Amino acid sequence: MEISEKLLCLFSTDVSEEEDRYVIEVPRQEIETGDVDPGEVYRVALISREDEASTDEGTTTTTAQSTPSEPQPPVDVGETRYVEIEDIGKQGDGIARVERGYVIIVPGADVGERVKIEVTEVKSNFAVGEIIEDTF
Repeated sequence: MEISEKLLCLFSTDVSEEEDRYVIEVPRQEIETGDVDPGEVYRVALISREDEASTDEGTTTTTAQSTPSEPQPPVDVGETRYVEIEDIGKQGDGIARVERGYVIIVPGADVGERVKIEVTEVKSNFAVGEIIEDTF
């Protein structure tokens, strides 16, 4: 399955019924990280779960599935990206945020710089990137 580079966030949720409509709840974290803004319109993709079960009519329905404990990092070692440095960390390194508010630490970068980096290390909650080109 191909996933668009425009993906802002990915989460599991229930669909609830409210009178004559169905509602999908967005986790508070997605709003707090700034990936999703209340009142805006977004394109929604629904992905079936792998644990489908058959019904009596021969169609398939999904069964309950536990939410993964942590989403996977949105970057891989060796990947190159253009990022904007939004902040400086406690040790003086540049901080960039990408999908879902995921942090990339960029040593030697200053706030406001837009740089091309190569990801050199990936952890569950942050990555480290090396500047390979200043783009201003």
